[in-house]
Amino acid sequence: MIKNPTNILFMITLILGSLITISSSTWLGCWIGLEINLLSFIPLMNKKSQLSSESSLKYFLIQALASAVFLTSILIMSFYNNTTSQDISLNDNLFLVMSSSLLMKMGAAPFHFWFPGVMEGLDWLNNLILMTWQKLAPFLTFSYVLNNQMMMSLVVISCVIMGSVGGLNQTSMRKIMAYSSINHLGWMTAAMLLNNIAWIIYFIIYSFLSFIMISIFMNYNISHNLQMYNLNQNKNMSLMLFCNLLSLGGLPPFLGFLPKWMVIQLLVNNGFIMLALLMVSFTLFALFFYARIAYPSFMMSHSEMKWNMLLNNKMSYMIFFLSTLNFLGLLFSPLISIFI
Repeated sequence: MIKNPTNILFMITLILGSLITISSSTWLGCWIGLEINLLSFIPLMNKKSQLSSESSLKYFLIQALASAVFLTSILIMSFYNNTTSQDISLNDNLFLVMSSSLLMKMGAAPFHFWFPGVMEGLDWLNNLILMTWQKLAPFLTFSYVLNNQMMMSLVVISCVIMGSVGGLNQTSMRKIMAYSSINHLGWMTAAMLLNNIAWIIYFIIYSFLSFIMISIFMNYNISHNLQMYNLNQNKNMSLMLFCNLLSLGGLPPFLGFLPKWMVIQLLVNNGFIMLALLMVSFTLFALFFYARIAYPSFMMSHSEMKWNMLLNNKMSYMIFFLSTLNFLGLLFSPLISIFI
């Protein structure tokens, strides 16, 4: 995708659109940045295949609907307040409309219905962009309108439940990663509810783990659960996949446990003990289907009697290096106390 000059142009405008949204001081500027971001991502999604065309059309329709609702809420606010500045506090009804449009844009529950279907029709590189960068601008905009803890708690519970239960009956790796993303959105929303720096740290670590997982899937051409048998001949990579999946599920002592530990501590310290308990309980479901993914790569026996430590290509060396950082991630946990 990167070798095509037009794709490089669209990648630049994709990043530029998000930066415009982040740096804007008015709601109208945020909307313009989101639209530039949307119109830049559509050509990157379309790969001249039926599945990618269907996914790009679904994505465009959902994002256009969310943008229309977001723009309508901006116009209503400007009508009553004679300004589109972000300094104006929103009433509950306007907050509900604006936050719903932003939740739909980033695929958070209960507006997640389009997200797994769109993920299914895209290649892994576009899936990585959709799971990470495309959530950044709506999420930052969402942090500006945050003023209702009850609604935020409902969003967190919806994301955690749907992200955990929805992935249990899936065999497509793209849909499993989609429901995983929805589950992590719930944790990021809970972090944003209490501390802005906390959700940024969570987002960075989640993006890092997603990059490692998708690098493995791209390198070994894995798109279905049963294709994990392809990793049988490389037990070293099987172990790295298994550990990275456990890290994505938030199991200690891996790096993925660090942001969850941070969010749980924030929730307990601020009196959201039942919410923390519910989130941890449903994350165990997510951890179950993460572990189930890696089982096929260990179950089939073959003639190799010892581990082959040789790595196949440069991508494998990169995966090995990043996985090593993932295994040693908790060593950096004292640094978090500086920001939280």
